Amino acid sequence: MKLEASFGEMSDLEKLRDWFRECPGALVAFSGGVDSSLLAFLSQHFLGRAQTLAVISASPSLKLSDLDEAKDFARINDLSIRVITTKEMENPSYFSNPSNRCYFCKHTLYDELADLRKDYTGWWVLNGTNRDDLGDYRPGLKAADEFEVRSPLSDCGIDKEGVRALAAHFKLQCWDKPASPCLSSRVPYGEEITVKKLRQIEDAEALVKDAGFPINRVRHYGDTARVEVAEDLQTKLAENREAIAAGIRKLGFAQVDFDEEGFVSGKLNRVIDGINAGK
Repeated sequence: MKLEASFGEMSDLEKLRDWFRECPGALVAFSGGVDSSLLAFLSQHFLGRAQTLAVISASPSLKLSDLDEAKDFARINDLSIRVITTKEMENPSYFSNPSNRCYFCKHTLYDELADLRKDYTGWWVLNGTNRDDLGDYRPGLKAADEFEVRSPLSDCGIDKEGVRALAAHFKLQCWDKPASPCLSSRVPYGEEITVKKLRQIEDAEALVKDAGFPINRVRHYGDTARVEVAEDLQTKLAENREAIAAGIRKLGFAQVDFDEEGFVSGKLNRVIDGINAGK
């Protein structure tokens, strides 16, 4: 990807500039990912620091390393940030892990942000939804609609590639950060979400990363952990399987499997696709 600004980037910036002209102030739903990081940066860029607050939830489903990186991003870019603690783990509709689990997570977050608006009269709540997200299975978008959360990136027609191009243009350190969905997405639908499971997943993925696989997923199937790494690294993985498996078993798993298909984002959503295909 080219790091210099392109005509497309400048067009996107002009659209965003015009979009933010109507915004009186922004409470940005911040996760530390490239989408919400760019949005928080641009909100400050167009509105100023006093009219922007990045709000991140220290949820058990967020990796502690991602929380630390988000705080670093805010510090480096002089963003106002507030860390809150949401309580989705207390909601049976969330921890029972239905296929629309993300709806209940986002509903909890936006409910907290709605309360926060009482101290920021007239400000809008913004999220980092981009155009590509609109074609994916994302139940959280329904919660955003219910709370009238606004999405500048998708409103301006900016897709994931455009997000990364803009982040690179502004030399944001997150511009090439891999996607890092919440840890709960590693647990098959219908299997209960617990803090213990989330910590096992986080520790297992950190172990696989330290073994030389920065992009990986460890799916939690009860007593079994299933490891996914990029398809082109399967040979390297084969050379490290025993050491990785031994480390993961120490985290409380009885068995460790290695997915020969390799890493596929959203793999656990295939069950939903199958159900829909059968309708």
